Amino acid sequence: MIRAIVLAAGKGKRMKSAQSKVLHEICGRPMLWYVIRALRAAGIAEILVVVNRELEAEIGRFGVASVLQVEQLGTGHAVRVALERLEPRAGGRIVVACGDMPLVTEEIFREMVGSLDARDGDAAVMSLVTVRMPLPSYFGRIIRRGPLVERIVEVSDATPEELAVTEMNAGIYAFDEAVLRDAVNHLRSNNAQSEYYLTDTVAHFVNQGKRVRPVLATNYSDVLGINDRVELAQTRREMNARLCVHYMRAGVTIVDPETTYLEPELEIGPDTVIYPNTTIARLSRIGSGCVVGPNSRLSNAKLGERVTIRESVVVDARIGDDVTVGPYAHLRGDTRLADRVHVGNFVEIKKSVLAPAVKVSHLSYLGDATIGEATNIGAGTITCNYDGQQKNATIVGRDVLIGSNTSLVAPVSVGDGALTGAGSVVTRDVASGERVAGNPARPLPKKMHET
Repeated sequence: MIRAIVLAAGKGKRMKSAQSKVLHEICGRPMLWYVIRALRAAGIAEILVVVNRELEAEIGRFGVASVLQVEQLGTGHAVRVALERLEPRAGGRIVVACGDMPLVTEEIFREMVGSLDARDGDAAVMSLVTVRMPLPSYFGRIIRRGPLVERIVEVSDATPEELAVTEMNAGIYAFDEAVLRDAVNHLRSNNAQSEYYLTDTVAHFVNQGKRVRPVLATNYSDVLGINDRVELAQTRREMNARLCVHYMRAGVTIVDPETTYLEPELEIGPDTVIYPNTTIARLSRIGSGCVVGPNSRLSNAKLGERVTIRESVVVDARIGDDVTVGPYAHLRGDTRLADRVHVGNFVEIKKSVLAPAVKVSHLSYLGDATIGEATNIGAGTITCNYDGQQKNATIVGRDVLIGSNTSLVAPVSVGDGALTGAGSVVTRDVASGERVAGNPARPLPKKMHET
């Protein structure tokens, strides 16, 4: 049985933030989310997060158990607090990870746990991830004895010779559970910080003749922690680059990855093209053969096949196949567009449903509206959906021609095949086939619209 302890109780003072450090977002997700996801992907389902009081109120949304570390007395103390919460399990293994390493991969966790197994007849009681880092660095230095680890020296306690060592401790560990429980009770705080270092377990095991095995990470960026806003931005850039690579290898063309901003858990179909200065967020789903951008933002947007979004904002909207949107359009508030709809420049649509082949080409606002198939909405049309107290619905039938600068004062309906003249103010229902114009709009004489 493998369980994980995630250390996330640090104050993160260098972030200079009222928010807990591990809740700061990287590409739309808290950094802690990525660590938990990597652990689960590595097959570790039981996760206990060590939290401070600020994080304690937020941890429920991650779907993991937590334990409060009232005093921050170091990593060894945090693990001891966690072990007091966990029921002992014979033959168990414990992974210890840091909550501020969002670039960590599931492969690192798998390799580290596997390295505890017997090699050449001997199993290790502890394994840890090491990495070669450019100097200077605040990471603790790895002092080896042959292929094994002899000790770890924290920067604050290191000699000049030890500070010159380039192999460093990444802060990710795996332990035989029984020996870890014994070791944390032997930790002492006689160091420069007066803290209980989990790294001191290395010397404890070595003195007992037990094996501590290093696992060298191939990419040092995988184990970078975040301590301030500069490192937050650097990590965000790296994460975004990885996401872009992932989607490009899946068949998506990203014209400029450096100015395209993505999140995890998106669905983007092959042969879709994403142009610069585009953000796609909140579990958006994009079909194949679409064109998105430039200068566009999608959030919780669901796009069908062959959709074009140019220089527009699409938030909480569902779009069918062969739809064109923009430039400078804004779809929001649970808007739904069926197939072959055209939404043109400077159009805003909120909480509305447009049937197939509807056209809203210029300078219009549709709010709380239902528009029937093949209806054309003229330039400058607005639905006056708010009466000062509540939002009201506008219903327009199929094959309707709404003239330019028409105001539809809700609640109101316009029947199939009807027409409104330019500049009409529609304050009452319009019957199917009826022609109206004026302010307020009145039916046109039959002779007028039959000639």
